[in-house]
This record gives sequence, C-alpha cells and structure tokens, in this order.
Amino acid sequence: MTFDELRSEAVRIHDLYDELNQRVRGRVWTREEFMLGFMGDVGDLAKLVMAEEGAREVPGGRQALEHELADCLWSVLILAHRYGVDLESAFRRTMAELGETLSARLAEDEQPR
Repeated sequence: MTFDELRSEAVRIHDLYDELNQRVRGRVWTREEFMLGFMGDVGDLAKLVMAEEGAREVPGGRQALEHELADCLWSVLILAHRYGVDLESAFRRTMAELGETLSARLAEDEQPR
C-alpha cells in the first residue's frame, strides 16, 4: 500500500466508527477522545512489547503485537487527518531534518580532537 492508500483506508474506517458511534451513542468522538484512544493503544502496545521480550505474559502473541502496531498507526493517521496535518510531508521533512542533524553530529565525532 502507498501512503495515500493507507491514509484513505484509515479515513474509511474512521468514517465507519463515526457512523456507528452516531447510531449507538448519538455523537462521534472528539479529537481529544481519539488521542485518549491512542494512549490506550500505546499502553497495550507496551505490554505486548514486554511480552515479546519475555518480560511478561500477555495473550495473543505476535498476532496481537501486529494488531496493536496497526491500531497505533491508524490512530496517528486519524489524528493527522482530524488536525489537518499533511503527515506524509511532515514525515519527509522531519526525517530530512533528523538525517542532517545526525549526519552533522557523526561528522563532528570523526574530526580529530
């Protein structure tokens, strides 16, 4: 999948959640509620990473880890969507900035002192 396809699929699922929440609860989630949901997913991901490293027992194994990583990615895509952030451009720009910064730091370390 391309980034645009990932984003489109995330928004499609978002819209289905909105429709379900509107029918069941009479309202849709706010941006803050999406953030809180993401925080819950990150907590679940932390437990699954600990299980993957042998530090705790969590049911679901590798499949649960993959599911939670996908949930977290979905949340990030939706938060960007809800806040009007062009995540692909922001990611490319941020990675370029980090690459330059890290390369400069590594070049400084190679200089004789």
